[in-house]
Amino acid sequence: MHILKEKWREALASVLPVSAIVLLLSITIAPMSLSVFLSFLFGSVFLVFGMGLFSLGADTAMMPMGEYVGASLTKMKKIFLLIPLSFFVGVLITVSEPDLQVLSQYAPSIDSTILIWSVGIGVGVFLVLAMLRILFNIKLRTLLLTSYLLAFGMAFFVNPDFWPIAFDAGGVTTGPMTVPFIMALGTGVSAIRSDSDNAADSFGLVSLCSVGPIIAVLFLGLILEPEGAFVPITTPVVEESRALALAFFHAVPHTMLEVLRALLPITAFFLIYQLFVSRLPIKHLGKILIGVIYTFVGLTLFLTGANVGFMPAGYALGEILGATSFRYLMIPIGMLIGYFIVAAEPAVQVLQKQVEDITSGTIPRRALGITLGIGVAISVGLAMTRVLTGISIMYFLVPAYVISLALTFVVPDIFTSIAFDSGGVASGPMTATFLLPFAMGACVSVGGTIVTDAFGVVAMVAMTPLIAIQILGLVYKLKLRHAHKMAEEREETVEIIEFSEDWR
Repeated sequence: MHILKEKWREALASVLPVSAIVLLLSITIAPMSLSVFLSFLFGSVFLVFGMGLFSLGADTAMMPMGEYVGASLTKMKKIFLLIPLSFFVGVLITVSEPDLQVLSQYAPSIDSTILIWSVGIGVGVFLVLAMLRILFNIKLRTLLLTSYLLAFGMAFFVNPDFWPIAFDAGGVTTGPMTVPFIMALGTGVSAIRSDSDNAADSFGLVSLCSVGPIIAVLFLGLILEPEGAFVPITTPVVEESRALALAFFHAVPHTMLEVLRALLPITAFFLIYQLFVSRLPIKHLGKILIGVIYTFVGLTLFLTGANVGFMPAGYALGEILGATSFRYLMIPIGMLIGYFIVAAEPAVQVLQKQVEDITSGTIPRRALGITLGIGVAISVGLAMTRVLTGISIMYFLVPAYVISLALTFVVPDIFTSIAFDSGGVASGPMTATFLLPFAMGACVSVGGTIVTDAFGVVAMVAMTPLIAIQILGLVYKLKLRHAHKMAEEREETVEIIEFSEDWR
């Protein structure tokens, strides 16, 4: 119970700043309807309790399952088994990812079923590549350079309407269900290796799995024409407190089914795998199953709060600000919200913990959190600039990826792996259910094109952490070099003193 209270305390600290910003805006320059505002506050409570339970569930179930499967697969040393199982797991967890469901629901260019399964196949293929990379000790930089060159090369032959959705798909697939399992899978596989690069190679699976969906959707753009129209997000209208409570109550069963659909396949796969391939002690298995229950309840509460409370509030806030003379304030306001909202992403908590554990505190959670916050703040500021001006997303993505890929040649490998993982992790359900609707609402008010101007905010959020975390790695590298130089000077001074004393 003490651990759960600590998780809730961390969740409260993450959600409170965003709630305070929205509260301040709602009583000053962006007054929202009372029903939307109360839904947001009620949703914040759901988020806090849900995030705490989910975080505990990820620690006790999702990550142990991933590490166990990854380690046992590698021990078998049977590539013919590793490849189909990795592909199957990638597709299985992706098609059930809640973030992908949100994107497919509002993306007007592609049929939702086709989009979901194409993205799932993209993740499956690239999860296989990621696993083989760890086993054969291939540089992450090599695969990233090849993959992004292919993606941007394909983009210039595709209708521009597909660009934002393709790069958004890369961000939303690495959400709260996918990240804990895939990151732990990498840890389990790399732990078998005894070389000095195994710590760095435990990261990188999320980054490669983020590229697969981009290429998959761009491939759809080569063979399909854009279809459908954007359906505006509806904001709740309630006249009494009971009606507000019922709105959340009625949303819970639907969300439970979504989460169950996400959790059940991967849990069933794990149980079948451990039954036929490698058995766990009953005590450990029982602990994991309890963790699955924590994950189920926590993710249900979190997504209910995000979908019913945060999504309408984000849309209404963007719509109101976009219709006022203060519309250009959306850029600094979006940056402020972006800085704090990344801390409320469940998968970010998982990443920070794993980075601190694997690096033995060399990369502290606080430094990673601040750097991620700054990166996402810049992302949202650029995304709001796109909404207001209609600038093509490629004018931002191409330079950013050129810089981030160039940095891979000068920063330590572990920072490259963490940076590209962070891009996928930062663009989770909070981005999909608050920042994306915020951009949509603003775009409707300023008269922009939803498909090309509002979509892409998830891609932007996934973009700047790649640069920000690698700059952190560059600073770390320079400080380490300076420390070594100072140590060498001190040793040289000691030797000179000892030499002179010998001659006295």
